[in-house]
Amino acid sequence: MKNEMGGKTEMYDLVIRNGRVVDGSGMPAYAADVAVIGDRIAKIGRIDQQGRREIDAAGKVVAPGFIDPHTHFDAQLLWDGYAKPALTHGVTTIVPGNCSLSLAPLKAEHRMKLVGMFNQIEEMPLKAFKEGVVWDWESFSEYIGRIRKGLAINVAPLVGHSVLRLWVMGDAAMERTANAAEIAGMQAVLRECLDAGAIGLSTSYVDMDETLKPVPSRYADADEVDALASVLGEYGRILQIVPEFYDPDLTIARLDQLAEISLKHAIPTTFSPLFVSADNVAAVERVMARVDEQFARGARVWPQVQTRPIDISFSFAVPSLIFIRFPTWYRIMRFGTQEDIIAAFSDPARRPALIAEAEPQMALWSVLRLRQVASEANRHLVGKTLAEIGELRGCTPLEAMIDLSVEEKLDAHFIAEGMGHNQDEHVGKLLKHPRVHIGASDGGAHILSFSTYGDTGYLFGHFVRDTGMLTLEEGVKKVTSDTAAIWGIADRGLLQKGLVADIVVFDPAAIDRGAEVYVQDVPGDGSRYVRDALGVDTVIVGGGVAWTAADGYSTDTRGVMLPGVIDPTKGLVAA
Repeated sequence: MKNEMGGKTEMYDLVIRNGRVVDGSGMPAYAADVAVIGDRIAKIGRIDQQGRREIDAAGKVVAPGFIDPHTHFDAQLLWDGYAKPALTHGVTTIVPGNCSLSLAPLKAEHRMKLVGMFNQIEEMPLKAFKEGVVWDWESFSEYIGRIRKGLAINVAPLVGHSVLRLWVMGDAAMERTANAAEIAGMQAVLRECLDAGAIGLSTSYVDMDETLKPVPSRYADADEVDALASVLGEYGRILQIVPEFYDPDLTIARLDQLAEISLKHAIPTTFSPLFVSADNVAAVERVMARVDEQFARGARVWPQVQTRPIDISFSFAVPSLIFIRFPTWYRIMRFGTQEDIIAAFSDPARRPALIAEAEPQMALWSVLRLRQVASEANRHLVGKTLAEIGELRGCTPLEAMIDLSVEEKLDAHFIAEGMGHNQDEHVGKLLKHPRVHIGASDGGAHILSFSTYGDTGYLFGHFVRDTGMLTLEEGVKKVTSDTAAIWGIADRGLLQKGLVADIVVFDPAAIDRGAEVYVQDVPGDGSRYVRDALGVDTVIVGGGVAWTAADGYSTDTRGVMLPGVIDPTKGLVAA
């Protein structure tokens, strides 16, 4: 092959032809071919040369790979380097380690404590950790070494504030504020983590551990958070927090705190989640007005907003967050065995008090649907609301839920659909806001409560195609170059010559999220809810085809750790 000057030119490894390029910049889509050599985009335009592999993208969009900035794949990556099924939805880069929790740095004596926190906060099964995790690391760099083997997806991990405290303070991390020496120790460990490839730090002001006490990060005072942010400032890395999102005044106070940190240390910050529902529109408008004010001052305080409505599935076998408002119920499910739970809800002496505690939410229980059961005897009720089942049985919806759970030995599953964040007018307006960061998917967590996959499909299928509240170009930019810029992820998020070839090819007329399905693919015979991708044709990571709708997952695994490690002689290099 010869180039225009008559000399030899390298053959393209991959050519994507006839597609509609949406390059991530927000500029209008255009018709072009895309050529790749190695892991880089070599040319965008008319390409006459044949590639070693060719993809016909006629009628499809060619876009940068999507970036998911709020996930909890920390454990799953130890047994699944594809982060299934996130990759199939066009996600080529994930950020685990959110909400103050990461799997490193972690001393052996604190492993089960952290597992307990993951179980309580992110609803990750204890058995999955027991049977799916080989604990052969302690430091952050050792953990990176573990998960980088066989990665098919890029990983930009945060380090959790709670584990930093445990590493330095031991059990005292769960009891008090840190002294000056301990804060200095945390700063030193954070530097080690950032040198090893952490993209930033996460902390939480709301989460509880498995004993229903505050997680370690909640014992930190403002001086400690500021000291750790100063280290982030040395590297220009991000701070992620979970604020008191249930209270707009507290959220605004945390937002202001983040703004001061951002200005003082010149770092980006992000907080999640931010939900908008019929009953809090004015509150969210107040939050966003303060976001605008702080950006006008030069601060970077990015609210993260998910695209999907709030749907929650649950059974009595798992302490679902849907019961967190009912202390007696939640404690029975959190600390009781299967036998304890069945006995409590079967006991005629205890049942009246339990019903009285939950009865004020009868409107909620009435609209829940029975999702699945184990016995044939109750299978005819699947799909009906608890109000309908109660009418058939001559009892209240709440009593029907209790009775079914006891009859099914806790293997009755229910779903609460559209609990919030489900009014297009308000959600679409929020997603379109120039200072809203699309994220908060929680990928890899809450696996028996809802599917954390398909948010990008819902963005393009619903808010771009169905409602037209965002243009295609706006939607792509939101989950590609915007995210890369906010998080400091270099060479990704745009389709440009010389940048890394993380690419998704999808049909704009068909892209969506599939129905939520119950699968058993978690270590320890565990189950979870997932969604298939609809309309996604091909996903390319680092120039290699990682997944196609026709052939499934590839063995050409080219995922890397981002943003990279700090080499004293070379600076930041890919991990």
